Amino acid sequence: MSNGKNGRKAAISSDAAPGAVGPYSQAVRVGDLVFCSGQIPLDPASGALVEGDITLHVRRVLDNLAAVLRAAGLGMNDVVRATIYLVDLADFAEVNRVYAEYFTPPYPARSTVQAAALPKGARIEIDVIAWAGGGLRPPS
Repeated sequence: MSNGKNGRKAAISSDAAPGAVGPYSQAVRVGDLVFCSGQIPLDPASGALVEGDITLHVRRVLDNLAAVLRAAGLGMNDVVRATIYLVDLADFAEVNRVYAEYFTPPYPARSTVQAAALPKGARIEIDVIAWAGGGLRPPS
């Protein structure tokens, strides 16, 4: 199997994050990019949605993403792009507050969209793209 560094795609997975529930990988590496599939607030041990308010849901989603990134040898500060899907945009401020605890400047580029529904009745889903190429290049 390819490690993804030579341009071929390689699947990445972690037992510390919920397993894929369909025909997809938790993440795929191609070259210096790692594309993480969307995570919803599932407890990795039970596979059930976590209970509680939106802040607990956001933490679980970001912890799941962090586990998948660790399996790729990366961390949250390697994330260059994120997409947040929310069922209720009224949760936006609380999501931002928790999200800011997981990232440091320069923050990833990001989009937030409202979704009519998410898998398993989740209120939030986040997917990310991370760069596995090392430190940032100095400006030219």
